[in-house]
Amino acid sequence: MAESMKNTLTKRKIRWGEWIAETGIKVVAGASILLIVLIFIFVFREAAGIFSGKTVKSENVRPIGSTDENSKPEEYSLPDDTDTATNKNGTKAESNSPDVYNPEIEEIKKPAETPVSEAVAASQNRSIWENLMSKVWQPVGEDPKFGLLPLFIGTAKATFVAILIGAPLGILAAVYSAFFAKRWLREIIKPTIEILAGFPSVVVGFFCLMIVASLMQSLFGLEYRLNALVGGFGLAVAVIPIIFTITDDALTSVPKTYREASLALGATEWETAFKVMLPAALPGVVAAVLLGIGRAFGETMIALMATGNAAIFSGSFTEPVRTLAATIGAEMGEVIWGSLHYNILFFVGVLLFIISFCINLVTELFVKKRLARKFQGV
Repeated sequence: MAESMKNTLTKRKIRWGEWIAETGIKVVAGASILLIVLIFIFVFREAAGIFSGKTVKSENVRPIGSTDENSKPEEYSLPDDTDTATNKNGTKAESNSPDVYNPEIEEIKKPAETPVSEAVAASQNRSIWENLMSKVWQPVGEDPKFGLLPLFIGTAKATFVAILIGAPLGILAAVYSAFFAKRWLREIIKPTIEILAGFPSVVVGFFCLMIVASLMQSLFGLEYRLNALVGGFGLAVAVIPIIFTITDDALTSVPKTYREASLALGATEWETAFKVMLPAALPGVVAAVLLGIGRAFGETMIALMATGNAAIFSGSFTEPVRTLAATIGAEMGEVIWGSLHYNILFFVGVLLFIISFCINLVTELFVKKRLARKFQGV
């Protein structure tokens, strides 16, 4: 009797509602993981197409003296006497042949073949890696060039401007919100800035395109209306919410005893905030800046609309730039499927993924663990 009572008490009753909810969560989680893995496989498979050939060849260039029948231009014949028929009344019927614009010309000459210069012929024999490491991005034409260096420089310049503007503003706003703002004001500032993170990037890009670009050009007398400064300003708007949120969480997680001890020793609120609390929260601050760099590095719409989209190999911040992400967004819709250009765009996507993964890895392993042990004794 006692044993049966024990089994009754310990036996778990099946609740079908909980079981359905748990099963649904597991199925959705597994499907999400599988979908992410399939996306990675697809991107890496499409990018692997650049390794199938050793040289970059253009289909539009034909060597001098080529006898390939498929490469000959299409010919059109002139109307002859048989094109005009005579009806029963003896009058000539209208011909269906097109009129000749200049009848004095006896025959139509074939279009002259464009000679291939030695420079173009030599560039066609370059390896794919030599092409990728060149300084020109020009994916169309007789001699397509896929140099990634101007894209890397453009991405670096726009990201640098974004962090230069966004990091100080985000960190200072977090310090003010954590230590100086009143409670009711903090409850307004924090949600407002966090909501800004979900603001459509296309709206930010349009604002920079129409307002910020004209304002900067009129204030500083810039030669180019869209440039790295305008794009960096737009990216800073997208970066500030991330830096603010993570920095604020890091500052509020510092033990209050640090602040109380500093104030008890005679330090002011500003000295306590910047010399005690901020250094103690340094791991979180560094993590916020790194994640902001990753956000700016992978942003597409703002960079596409506000940077000028010119792949220029230059160190000037007042000239137009083109980023890696903007290149994918601008050219993927019109590229020929399976072409070398198509594969290289996916290769650029792989590079973006690797860079973002490395930034997140450094943030997780180095910042959150090593620096946390150094400053907080964890």
